[in-house]
Amino acid sequence: MTNPYVPLLFLMGVAMVLALGGLGASAVLGPKRYNRAKLEAYECGIDPTPNAVGGGRFPIKYYLVAMTFIIFDIEVVFLYPWAVDFGTLAMFGLVAMLAFLALITVPFVYEWRRGGFEWD
Repeated sequence: MTNPYVPLLFLMGVAMVLALGGLGASAVLGPKRYNRAKLEAYECGIDPTPNAVGGGRFPIKYYLVAMTFIIFDIEVVFLYPWAVDFGTLAMFGLVAMLAFLALITVPFVYEWRRGGFEWD
């Protein structure tokens, strides 16, 4: 009888070899035509100016709302296994999921009350 982790370790090794092999192949086989435009910081194809056109950077609220959507997408991912195996988890699963939902609801209500979902 073999160790049940051997296939997992083998798969991790194959993934590492493929990832490092791809990086190595691109470093060896890839074109190396450097010019002034490629060595500069990426500015969407527009020459950088001291004062940004259009008011500058995105407001921080944009990123906060994006991170909130990511957090709630992850919450839904955690809810799927619970919903699928609801019958065998019984009361322990129900209590654990209610605690999880309560912990996720607190920052949601906090952000809602602070006006994080308003786009004005």
